[in-house]
Amino acid sequence: MKIETFGLERWMTRWELHVEYDIAESGILPMTARELLNLLPQEEREPLLAELLDTPLGYSEAPGSLRLRTMLAETYHDTGPQNILVTTGAIEANFLLFNVLISPGDHVVAVYPAYQQLYSVPRAIPCDVSLWTLRPENEFRYDLEELRHLVTPRTRLVVLNTPHNPTGVALSTEELREVYDIAGSVGAQVLCDEAYRWIEMPDSLPLACPVRDLGEHGISVGTFSKPFGLPGLRVGWIAGQEELIAACWAMRDYVSLSPVKLSDALATIALGCREQVTTRTQAIIRQNLATARLWVANHADVVSWQEPQGGLLSMLRYNIDIPSRELADRLAGEYSVMLAPGSAFGYEGYLRLGLGQEPAIFAEGLRRTATCFADLGASGVQMTSVS
Repeated sequence: MKIETFGLERWMTRWELHVEYDIAESGILPMTARELLNLLPQEEREPLLAELLDTPLGYSEAPGSLRLRTMLAETYHDTGPQNILVTTGAIEANFLLFNVLISPGDHVVAVYPAYQQLYSVPRAIPCDVSLWTLRPENEFRYDLEELRHLVTPRTRLVVLNTPHNPTGVALSTEELREVYDIAGSVGAQVLCDEAYRWIEMPDSLPLACPVRDLGEHGISVGTFSKPFGLPGLRVGWIAGQEELIAACWAMRDYVSLSPVKLSDALATIALGCREQVTTRTQAIIRQNLATARLWVANHADVVSWQEPQGGLLSMLRYNIDIPSRELADRLAGEYSVMLAPGSAFGYEGYLRLGLGQEPAIFAEGLRRTATCFADLGASGVQMTSVS
């Protein structure tokens, strides 16, 4: 397989360990192992810690532990552990699904922009990929009528994610059902990367249900990275038909073989404490959302944004006459702030903002960003129109 360079990941890798104020990150502030264990009642904590320390570091159950798969299955309708495959992050889940579901020459419709994997891997198979584009002039909304025109009798798979990375727009359950029905009208399946499941904005409308709950042609991908703040565990999963799970498991024998035993155990703890984790996540979002609202209002002559409907991300539109990659590099190199360049997503004149950072770091990152904008203006860089 010959695959194009993963532009965003290469850019993030350049800066993410070298800046002090990463406000581009797509996940919630990571938890420490101590924080995770402290979610448990005191009487459970010490015995479980001893159990973890005594765990042999051998291979784990290849599809994921039965306990974790059972707990994940319970978050969907009509789903059992046989319908779940635990993977090395959502990125492996998606990679396995693409290599099982589609073949060279198949037609795929993929939302764009998105996490680049969702359209670059199908292209590399190679498939005929039509991009379902979310446009700024349409407030980044999913245009369902456009989807109707994109699918054909050759379409085998429709790929999307909601809430959306990088814009923060979200489908309702009714809209997702319409996507499912449009795909079904030509016999296609729907793969939904649900990395931001359970992350709702304060006072927002409910997020769409998992596409798995809509029927047998819906395939859900989940992760512990974004909603749980546990990206270092590298644990994701697929929820789908039993035959599909078996095929992905067989493919995974050639990739990572099995999940990490300790990661599986820690993910099980996190899932059992999902209400406490959600409370922590919501507290961070509320504080950073209030900070972002005030900052955008105070700098309306330079930036504008559309608040996220779900998840953690939004695109900042700026009116400074400088390419987004150059601006992002300058912010990182000179101001120690990381905001992802919009050009990585096909949105020039934008920066991707993440609301999941520790609130004090988030606020200082925005303050330094404003300083950068002021310095650029003082140096004679021209302003453009902001919308």
